[in-house]
Amino acid sequence: MTDWTIDSWRTKTARHQPKYPDAAALAEAAGELAAFPPLVTSWEIESLKHQLAEAAEGRRFLLQGGDCAESFAECTSDVIINKLKILLQMSLVLVHGTRKRVIRVGRFAGQYAKPRSEPTETRGDETCTSYYGDIVNRPRFDAEARTPDPWRLLRGYERSALTLNFIRSLIDGGFADLHHPEYWQLDFVEHSPKSSEFHDMVTSIGESLRFMETLSGISIADISRVDFYSSHEALLLPYEAALTRTVPRRDGAWNLSTHFPWIGMRTASLDEAHVEFFRGIRNPIGVKIGPALAPTDMNDFLGGLMDALHPDDEPGRLTLIHRYGAEKVADYLPALIDAVNATGKRVLFVCDPMHGNTRKTETGIKTRSFEDILAEVEQSIDIHDRCGSHLGGVHFELTGENVTECTGGARGLTDDDLKDGYRSLVDPRLNYEQSLEMAMLIARRLAPKNSGTND
Repeated sequence: MTDWTIDSWRTKTARHQPKYPDAAALAEAAGELAAFPPLVTSWEIESLKHQLAEAAEGRRFLLQGGDCAESFAECTSDVIINKLKILLQMSLVLVHGTRKRVIRVGRFAGQYAKPRSEPTETRGDETCTSYYGDIVNRPRFDAEARTPDPWRLLRGYERSALTLNFIRSLIDGGFADLHHPEYWQLDFVEHSPKSSEFHDMVTSIGESLRFMETLSGISIADISRVDFYSSHEALLLPYEAALTRTVPRRDGAWNLSTHFPWIGMRTASLDEAHVEFFRGIRNPIGVKIGPALAPTDMNDFLGGLMDALHPDDEPGRLTLIHRYGAEKVADYLPALIDAVNATGKRVLFVCDPMHGNTRKTETGIKTRSFEDILAEVEQSIDIHDRCGSHLGGVHFELTGENVTECTGGARGLTDDDLKDGYRSLVDPRLNYEQSLEMAMLIARRLAPKNSGTND
């Protein structure tokens, strides 16, 4: 790839980048960032790529989840612990249901930047730069807070490093016997018509793990180290480029800001900067695919995308994250699968059932329905089955906190309940109970036909 460099993206149009008022300060901040140690390692990235290749073959299942947009203020031990806890608990449920090993990937330690539909926001008579995430500016609505600050790049790096280091210490330490379901928060189950089934599922998980402990004479937490990986949308290219490095005894360049970066649909134009940057890095990468890409354009786009990002058909390299919404997935997903099949190349299909199901309440609050989210996942499973493909993973915006940002679920949250605990700065997230319930329902749906846990 002789025509690619870490900075070749600068010759292309870069969309959804903040306009920094001081170019010299941006260059200085990026230069400092480029001298910092990497946040992840190339061998961790290679391990993830191998596991994603197995997921594409149907031998593993990807669980990817975390905040829509992380905040610097929530880089605290309690918040990090709760995010890790819910993802680990969801993964145990999915392992039990699918009878497959689960790849755990968090949307954290770098999910600090967000694309915005408009570069500015107006409230009354005042117009300010839109909030692009904590790594760019601050959410407070005034000119000073909303001015893009390049030195926040360093704060984003610091928060990412703190998060990753804490997660690694928790994982290495066995993380407080999370495998024991008696410590799970299961009060919501009593509100579900599947209450008995859920209790049986959780009891079975606990009994299986305790059997293994009895058989080995050693606590599961003492003999197993859980693999855990980070991911974020690689939106802010000066940050991503500063943390992209060559590695001794390995070919190519590696984005060492995260294990698994992805491109959003709004920045996936084939001749623009994000695709140019992504085509040269050795990480496994994801691309969001939504209804903005019409079925009639699918073949041309996918052909070009494969040529740019997946020319060698490397196992585990490319994940397509489809995000159509419950009302549109049946019309769009078959065309996507057909277009991939036409290329003859291997990809991992993952469902993001969050973004296509966003709506606003009568009072203007952004929310999502638990039932719509579940419906898109279930439809995606069925469509892949009919098309001779398979759904290899799910991608959720969620939190380990009991916020009220999405409606529905076992407790039947309504639009009126949103005011009780709405904390997201950008998009609504599934709360702890909704996330665990979602994992239980997906596990039930994906259970092998002879397991006795499916209809």
